[in-house]
Amino acid sequence: MPKMGESITEATIINWLKNVGDYIQAEETLVEVATDKVDNDVPSPVSGVITEIRFHKNDIVEVGTVLALIDTNGVQEARSQKQEVFEKNIVSSNAVEVQQPETRNLKLETRNTHAFISPLIISIAQKENLSIEELQTIPGSGTDGRLQKSDVFNYLKNRKYPLKSIPTTNNQQPTTSFPKPKINFVEGKDIIIEMDRMRKMIADHMVYSKQTSPHVTSYIEVDVTNLVNWRNKNKDKFQEKHNEKLTFTPVFVQAVAKAIVDFPLINVSVDDKNIIVHNDINIGMATALPSGNLIVPVVKNANEKDLVALAKDVNTLADASRNNKLKPEQIQGSTFTISNVGTFGSLMGTPIINQPEVAILALGIIKKRPEVITTEKGDEIAIRSMMYLSLSFDHRVVDGFLGGSFLRKVGDYLEQFDTNTTI
Repeated sequence: MPKMGESITEATIINWLKNVGDYIQAEETLVEVATDKVDNDVPSPVSGVITEIRFHKNDIVEVGTVLALIDTNGVQEARSQKQEVFEKNIVSSNAVEVQQPETRNLKLETRNTHAFISPLIISIAQKENLSIEELQTIPGSGTDGRLQKSDVFNYLKNRKYPLKSIPTTNNQQPTTSFPKPKINFVEGKDIIIEMDRMRKMIADHMVYSKQTSPHVTSYIEVDVTNLVNWRNKNKDKFQEKHNEKLTFTPVFVQAVAKAIVDFPLINVSVDDKNIIVHNDINIGMATALPSGNLIVPVVKNANEKDLVALAKDVNTLADASRNNKLKPEQIQGSTFTISNVGTFGSLMGTPIINQPEVAILALGIIKKRPEVITTEKGDEIAIRSMMYLSLSFDHRVVDGFLGGSFLRKVGDYLEQFDTNTTI
């Protein structure tokens, strides 16, 4: 399993494109894998015949682990013992999956009450609402029948709702005094949609962020009339000259990067009791995928780029996101994130911090409204293009003064946008 990024330690097998006994050429895709960031193809490093495949679909494999063996001599042995063992394992695995009934009465299941359950398995069980009794009914494929992650995930894949679990005995203390709300599931009417892998990752990341950072959100309203007029006037010319669309996003990125230069302590991460101040200003853009999930591609060194370069980066990343072609390096290393909730018509938002960052900016829809403005003739009512900005920040290290000052500075850069900017 190759290393696919600094923070990536494991990946999930999505699909094998070759079988045992097949010939594969060097650089030909052998297996498709998925991390908590993106999906990737793993090419074969050599040409030869595949003699052994060590993991199945949906198995989670650590980086550096051997996935398969390839005979580089190119000699294909007829139905080797290793291949037969592999096929038997596939049949056995499939048989276990097929035997899972739609509803299970755990009282009637065979339970291994002496089985060792690791802290990792317990953590997974807590997230998936699995009881200890239910865990003990899952056959373990590890040494001495030890329960592994793949066993639990294979079980969950075929687990049906509702489950008939064993009632809690009197000597078992509940983990919380507040009972879990009952879900009213109507058989034949309601449907169950299992979260896909990415949605599960997003859910875990969001819960972790809320539990880690005490969130505070501040709001301001900005007048972006001059910016809107400049963009409407120059977008066609910009497209013709640079062959790039001119959206508002690169302008937002530029304003945020400038404000970070003014307030560098907003561009930090928390490591226990230490504050890591990042030198690079890498702006993440929360982007919606066609599936409805979110991903955060990153504009690297945004403070060092002009508007043309930022527009090219933004368009490239947005296009790669829509077509599921983002590379691992394009979604790593962000130090601050923006979320353009106005794209969906939202007036404003209260975004959740993208860990391990300490702040995230939401940009609402640009809306024309009658506003009171001060002119040489005095106060007048005029039609202006207005927008709300909301900054969620980690109150452990960002206080109200820093958060409010930074947010106001971003607003100032947008309101005072230089309409003489050359394109």
